[in-house]
Amino acid sequence: MKTTEQNAEVGVIVARFQSPYLHEGHIDIISQVLSHHPRVIIFLGNSPVRCSKNNPLDFQARKAMIEEKFPAVEVYYIDDVGNNQVWSKTLDQLIRKTIGPSQKAVLYGSRDSFIAAYDGKYPTIELVPNKFISAREIRKSVGIKAKGTQEFREGVVWAVENQYPAVHPTVDFAIVNFDKKEVLMARKPNEDMLRFPGGFADTNTRSYEADVIREAKEETGLEFVDQPNYIGSTLIDDWRYRSEQNKIKTLMFVVKYNGGVPKADDDIADVRWVSLSALRPIDVVPTHRPLVEMLLNWTNKNLK
Repeated sequence: MKTTEQNAEVGVIVARFQSPYLHEGHIDIISQVLSHHPRVIIFLGNSPVRCSKNNPLDFQARKAMIEEKFPAVEVYYIDDVGNNQVWSKTLDQLIRKTIGPSQKAVLYGSRDSFIAAYDGKYPTIELVPNKFISAREIRKSVGIKAKGTQEFREGVVWAVENQYPAVHPTVDFAIVNFDKKEVLMARKPNEDMLRFPGGFADTNTRSYEADVIREAKEETGLEFVDQPNYIGSTLIDDWRYRSEQNKIKTLMFVVKYNGGVPKADDDIADVRWVSLSALRPIDVVPTHRPLVEMLLNWTNKNLK
């Protein structure tokens, strides 16, 4: 391994090590740097998103994992930020505070590491491990099957307890025939009362309006050209989340009916047109009754 600073006393590795164990690629990189520098420091990227797919492990868990295998290595963290220049300046400051005033340092990263984003003052070297191993694939493999140990169960509880409360956004919508003053209502299997079509927002769409158009096609078979009209939002008292810290909030839309024969599909058993004048909250599932009030307030103002 060639370095741009042959006389650098400190080798600094900047990485994430988001793996349940140090794999061969990790061990190879750390071993390479240790063989060239009397002092090795690792700065672990620290995401503000806790217990996510890309960042499942916190700093302390990764620090302990590294120190168990390499007790001589010093492990610190650097918080992720959205600006590369700010992040680079912070990293330089952390390095200066950590190393001696007369010591030189060189930074190391693997393929697809921080190097392309780094805009600091220290020289950098890209390390190529003898064997490439994907930490993402390891995480995916580990996540397939639960383990039966108490330690595993405690880890799951820890991960859940360290998540921030989250809101799950949904979209519900009223498909309104403006000429006949009717709204298309739906009914799910094993339900007697009506509801508005809708569903969870999708991470692959660019907007909630796009979610409405997608859900409308999936559940009613209707396609729309006009953009859905947002009319309000509300917390949904969904029984599945009633005792959970996470909650559902829905965004309510009105979609102008522009022709076609609606047909129930996806998780909808049937659809039917209901006169707006005959639409009553009592005929609708309790979770959607606030949406009925929202729709009727909107139609009273907009349909004269």
